[in-house]
Amino acid sequence: MSAEAQLTQLAITLPPAPPKGGIYKPVVITGNLAYLSGHGPFLPDGDYITGKVGSELSLDEARQAARQTGLAMLATLRNELGSLDRIKQVVKLLGMVNATPDFGQHPQVINGCSELFAQVFGDEAGIGARSAVGMGSLPGNIAVEIEAIFELHPS
Repeated sequence: MSAEAQLTQLAITLPPAPPKGGIYKPVVITGNLAYLSGHGPFLPDGDYITGKVGSELSLDEARQAARQTGLAMLATLRNELGSLDRIKQVVKLLGMVNATPDFGQHPQVINGCSELFAQVFGDEAGIGARSAVGMGSLPGNIAVEIEAIFELHPS
């Protein structure tokens, strides 16, 4: 099933693509790879999920923030590519968690995004290589930031 059809099947509505927060391109395509700039947990109302994981946010709230970040990433990809069906596979995710020094469950937080991508693109194409790390702070105190590389179908 195509990614666009899978979104419909799962009754997933994407938020609007988030606005740029600096001088960069949301997506850079070179060859058959799409490099997606870092995204945060952008909400449909224009706000972001904020807070430090381990003190202000629980593990489950942080996982939901990572899932919301994945939705924002998909919104940007659809906006830039015209359709999520252009994506062949997830190549790599880098997930950064705004966490207290003693918080150590960064991979479990970023699973919120990885699980979403596996649902949308399938286990084979939706799960790529990944890193999940903790940060002392993130822009605007957002809970998570995730960047990604995707392989595109030949045009």
